Amino acid sequence: MEELDLILESVKQDMEAAVKHLDHAFQRIRAGRASTTMVQDVMVEYYGAMTPINQVANVSIPDAMTISIQPWDAKAINDIEKAIINSNLGFAPSNNGINIILNVPPLTEERRRDLAKQAKGEAEDTKIVVRNARQNGLKELKKLEGVSEDVVKGIEAEIQTLTDKYVKLCDEQLKVKEADIMKV
Repeated sequence: MEELDLILESVKQDMEAAVKHLDHAFQRIRAGRASTTMVQDVMVEYYGAMTPINQVANVSIPDAMTISIQPWDAKAINDIEKAIINSNLGFAPSNNGINIILNVPPLTEERRRDLAKQAKGEAEDTKIVVRNARQNGLKELKKLEGVSEDVVKGIEAEIQTLTDKYVKLCDEQLKVKEADIMKV
């Protein structure tokens, strides 16, 4: 039945989107070495409009502990520096008139535990979204009329299988991220 396939596909898409969001969230949590994703969410006021940093400058990683930001417009260097300071990322930018250099400090044991806790929170939030997708699918299934009880039970089992699969995926991604964060 087409409606059943639509419900199943909708649940699967919602769960995939949640896991994709988790992956993006994990990229923003630093694990001891520099990455361009650490500053990708910084918004710079550029000619009156809030603009992502990667649209006003070239962001690169010259070595494992440094992020280099080279503005395309030299006049924007102070605005970029101000945006980084205001973003509360914990970086102290230094600028040589051409580039902004961000030194990524090594992580302390306490900071690693905080980041691991943050990663765990992101994973838990994602699992909640996955379970909500299951609930929404089951609600849609109950609204259908003229469908045999056996078919409904079969679809409920498929939705539960999807839920288990995506919750397990969240746990696996968390385990990898925690190992990455705790690695000195």
